Amino acid sequence: MRKLLLTMAMAGTALSANTVVHAEEVSPHSFSSNVGLFSSYVFRGIDYTDEDVALQGGFDYAHASGWYAGVWASTLEEDLNVGNSIEVDFYGGYYHQFTEDFAVDVGLLQFYYPDREKVPGLNGGSDEDFDTTEIYLAATWKWFTAKYSRTLTDWGGVNNNTMGADANGDSKGTGYYELNFDYGLPMGINLTAHIGRLDVENYSDYDYTDYLIGLSKDLTLAGSEGWTVGVNYTDTNADEDWWGDRGDDQFIAYISRSF
Repeated sequence: MRKLLLTMAMAGTALSANTVVHAEEVSPHSFSSNVGLFSSYVFRGIDYTDEDVALQGGFDYAHASGWYAGVWASTLEEDLNVGNSIEVDFYGGYYHQFTEDFAVDVGLLQFYYPDREKVPGLNGGSDEDFDTTEIYLAATWKWFTAKYSRTLTDWGGVNNNTMGADANGDSKGTGYYELNFDYGLPMGINLTAHIGRLDVENYSDYDYTDYLIGLSKDLTLAGSEGWTVGVNYTDTNADEDWWGDRGDDQFIAYISRSF
């Protein structure tokens, strides 16, 4: 997300026996994009495509000062997502590298569903937006990143209107804690490991812990760089009475390209 676009122009002007060289400054703006095909869309251990293929991609902007913004989208399985077939995430924040090994990231994330299908209200309650807004704070030290996310809205439309007999208030303040590990192995292989914990405000039956381990490799295909292939294994201890089989273990294979 923070690739600097380097543009260098050199001009020579003869002044007596001397040559003067001018160079443009490095641009503080950088842009990147990505697209990928995944065997399933699993987010925080939960399956959002019923183990079906998901097309995903996004665009990112970053400034040398540390400010950034982006948009990312994925296809969904409608029945698992109250009729929504697409998820679009808008995000922005500030990233600062204190030392070579330590950095902090703080930002805002909006989950948006363009189909505008809402969570049905129960017992006469109103339908509620599936959209969710989060703030997050992350700290990275070498290969480890610890991150905390907290909702500013109800979590996925869960509140008194949509929970019926299980109503226990709203779900604002739902938190997600995670620890991630990224490490480069020999032969250009990347190792990823993750553990996360969802803590749903006022609805602890939805709480669970998820795990992930994955391997990936960057490739050059047909002379073009930016390709990545990988496979992840993910699992959770999500209660099947609340989540069904959406938190079951599975392998996820993918191929993606960044530009």
